[in-house]
Amino acid sequence: MGRILYLECYSGISGDMTVAALLDLGADAGVLKKALASLPVHGFEIEISRVKKAGLDVCDFSVKLDAQHENHDHDMEYLHGHSHGHHYENHYDVHVHTHEHRGLPEILKIIEVAEISAGAKKTAEKIFHILAQAEAKAHGVPIDQVHFHEVGAVDSIVDIVAVAVCLDNLGITEVAVPFVCEGKGTVRCQHGVLPVPVPAVMNIVEAHQIPVRMTEVEGELVTPTGAAIVAAIRTTSELPAQFTISKIGMGAGKRNYERPSLLRAMLIEEKATDKNRKLAGEAAAQDWIYKLETNVDDCTGEALGYVMDRLMDAGARDVHFTPVYMKKNRPAYLLTVICDEEKVKELEQILFEETTTIGIRRIKMERTVLEREHMEITLGEEKIKVKKCILPDGRVRLYPEYESAVRVAKKKGMPLQEVIWRSMQQKEEG
Repeated sequence: MGRILYLECYSGISGDMTVAALLDLGADAGVLKKALASLPVHGFEIEISRVKKAGLDVCDFSVKLDAQHENHDHDMEYLHGHSHGHHYENHYDVHVHTHEHRGLPEILKIIEVAEISAGAKKTAEKIFHILAQAEAKAHGVPIDQVHFHEVGAVDSIVDIVAVAVCLDNLGITEVAVPFVCEGKGTVRCQHGVLPVPVPAVMNIVEAHQIPVRMTEVEGELVTPTGAAIVAAIRTTSELPAQFTISKIGMGAGKRNYERPSLLRAMLIEEKATDKNRKLAGEAAAQDWIYKLETNVDDCTGEALGYVMDRLMDAGARDVHFTPVYMKKNRPAYLLTVICDEEKVKELEQILFEETTTIGIRRIKMERTVLEREHMEITLGEEKIKVKKCILPDGRVRLYPEYESAVRVAKKKGMPLQEVIWRSMQQKEEG
C-alpha cells in the first residue's frame, strides 16, 4: 500500500468541504476550473479562497449561483425549511416544482460529456448513483423516478464532479475513513421536522456500513452528498499501524456549530510493512498480523478439517490445531488462525459459521519477516520451485517447495530428502 488519503471527519463531511480539503492538499485549481467549465450546466461560478475557522487558515470552496438560480445558502435553506421544497445538500425532490427537474439519466449524461478523465467520470457517477439509491429508498420510489431539483442539482453536480476531478488529479486510489462524526437533534424542512441523521444519510451509512460516531452537537454534520462521497471513495476504515504524513489539507464548511466546521485531509504513507521494507532493500522487516484463537471441544474431526480448508481458501496465512484439555478434563483443540488485518472479519465469520465456538480471541502481533522471493532452480533436467530468503547478515537460503520436490523425487526415483538437500545447495538460476 502506497500513498493513502486519510479523511478525518471530526466535524462531519459535505461536498464543498471535501473539494476545499483536496485543493488544500495540492489538487490543481487550474485543472479543476477547466474541468468545471466543460460541464453543460450554466448559472454558476466557483470561488476558491482562504478563510479562518477557529483561528486556523483553511481553504474554502464555494459555488456561486447567478440571480436566476440563486437560492441563498443551499444547506442552510434545507435546515430552515424555506419555500423551495424538500432540499438536502443535493436537493433531491420527487414532488412537482415550477423549476425544471433532472433525473439520474440526465445527470449521468452531463457527466459523460464533461471533459474530464475516465476515472473522474467513474467516481462522479458512483457518487450520484449512491445518492439516488438513498433518496429512492427514503421516498419509496424507483431510482429512475428520483429527480434532482434544478437549483440544488447545479451545486451538487459541481461539488461532486469537483471531488472526482481533484481525487484523480492527486492520483489517489486508497482512501481511509475510520468514521464520520454526526450531530443530533432535528432539522426542519418543508415536509416537517426530521431527525438527525436525515433519511438519505441514514440509508447511505446503512447500505455501505460507514462507521458513525454520534456527538453532542445540535445539528447536521454529515450531509447526503458528504455521506455519498465517503461511500464511493472509501477503501478502508482502518489506518495503518504506523504511518508518516506527507501533506495536510483543511477544507472549510459553511455552518457554524460548537466545533469548527472543517474537514482535515492527510496524505499518509504506511511504514514498517513487509512490502516497503523490501522495496528499501532491508533483509528483515517488521509488520503486523492478527492471531485468531478459539477452543472447541464439541466439533468432529471432519468439521475441523473442512473449516481449515475454508479458512485457507479465504486468505488465512496459516491455520493449525493444538490438542488441549479443557474444564472437566475434556479433550479439545485450540484452533489458531494467522491472517492479515483486512481478513479478520471474514475469517471470524467463517469460524462462527463452521464451528461451535461462541467466542474468538483476537490478538494483534508484530513480527519480523525475512525478505523472500519465489524462483526456480534446475536439478538435472527438472525444475524445482524454491523460496529464496535473505538473512539479516546478507546470507541466502533456499527452501524447496514441498509439492515441487515430491514431483521430482517420484519422477527421478530419488529419496525426497536427497532432492531437498540437493536443492538447498543450488544457486539461483541465471
